[in-house]
Amino acid sequence: MSLHSIKSENTKEKKGNSNKYKRCYDLYAEKSATHPINKYKINDHPTDPDLSKNLILDELLLDGNAKQNLATFCQTDVDINIHTLMDKCIDKNMIDKDEYPQTAEIESRCVHMIADLWNSPDSANTIGCSTTGSSEAAMLGGLALKWKWREQRKKEGKPCDRPNLITGPVQICWHKFVLYFDIELREIPMENGRLLMSPEEVLKRCDENTIGVVPTLGVTFTLQYENVRAISDALDKYHKETGLDIPIHVDAASGGFVAPFITPDLVWDFRLPRVKSINASGHKYGLSPLGVGWVIWRGKEDIHKDLIFNVNYLGGNMPTFSLNFSRPGGQIVSQYYNFIRHGREGYRAIHQACIDHGVYIGEEIKKMGIFDLIYDGKGALPGVCWLLKKDAKVKFNLFDLSDRMKTRGWQIASYTLPKNAESMIITRVLIRHGFSRDMASLLIDDIKRCLEYFEKHPLVKPLSKEEGEGFHH
Repeated sequence: MSLHSIKSENTKEKKGNSNKYKRCYDLYAEKSATHPINKYKINDHPTDPDLSKNLILDELLLDGNAKQNLATFCQTDVDINIHTLMDKCIDKNMIDKDEYPQTAEIESRCVHMIADLWNSPDSANTIGCSTTGSSEAAMLGGLALKWKWREQRKKEGKPCDRPNLITGPVQICWHKFVLYFDIELREIPMENGRLLMSPEEVLKRCDENTIGVVPTLGVTFTLQYENVRAISDALDKYHKETGLDIPIHVDAASGGFVAPFITPDLVWDFRLPRVKSINASGHKYGLSPLGVGWVIWRGKEDIHKDLIFNVNYLGGNMPTFSLNFSRPGGQIVSQYYNFIRHGREGYRAIHQACIDHGVYIGEEIKKMGIFDLIYDGKGALPGVCWLLKKDAKVKFNLFDLSDRMKTRGWQIASYTLPKNAESMIITRVLIRHGFSRDMASLLIDDIKRCLEYFEKHPLVKPLSKEEGEGFHH
């Protein structure tokens, strides 16, 4: 190529780059950028795709910084390989088993891996499925309890029109479940001095219409584990005394992917014969992107055959059981990636680091002298909960503290506890993968700054429960 040709090509390239940069620079001078973005009706004409993207990204800047969101249980930090897998699976519909057989196979592998993690007596042959999250998974577990109870009542020639379910203070999905499927909820309320389900409180509510008992491994409000083993032992004794054989479904939405790695000797899972099913969120401590949950049954006999649909799959039948139909496959593939990528040792290391950060925060909060710890970060989920001391002489409440922390980008949950304990206002901080000790130190420094601010600028009127409560789960 001649020198003239090289110069000519370079000139063209520079002109091309110049036009490209000019166009990018001029995007915000285009007509669509000089008017408010449409909010209630679709445009009559197209908008430049790059500008459309930028306008939406600009709006998303107003969302909180996910990394500083210590109110959510959901995973907010995923590695670059998960982004690649999600992109490759964006067009895969999980429900089409015959069109995407390998994705269906990966889902099946995850089911058996999780069954093994939860000590299923026959993990290679049990039944389970993925869901859009642990709420759907919990409802599937509840439906199986109702169908099995109803079948037994019919065999005995007894009425089956008044089923009830016993829970502790639970996440709202169980309130939805009993409403949607016509079941009486016998929820054990929190009380001062007892914030968790106890065997004694369970037995007070049991009768022949009880379809099951639901302990929670990681209570939403306090992060603590309810004692599944003690509840199972109490129901075993109740069975011997009354003949009523009441099963357990464990809501392990968060703890299901923490306890097996951090406290493997804690017996809460299928090692207890009375535990018939377990649900968990893959997108919480399973480390997967939002949109995946899991429900596993102890054995195939623990789910009624009428609830299972058979889908043609590779020339055979695949059993399926879900409330949703079309849904993406990327989250399931990402869950499998996490299992392969981290292994048991990797999950243990990740969650132990999170546990340690929570313990550190709890220790620093206690040193401040005006807070009492409800949960110190040891023995259950990674995080910490606290409340103001009764004799704390301060000029703010915990709603004010959460609100003030937002000025530095932190989102921490402050809320009143449920019925019978609503006089208690607590603050809860959750620690997830992607959080560092440096961030924990920054959090503590900012809490101290807030305390200093309130000391210098006393509030005329602290935020009320209605004004300050920003946490709903």
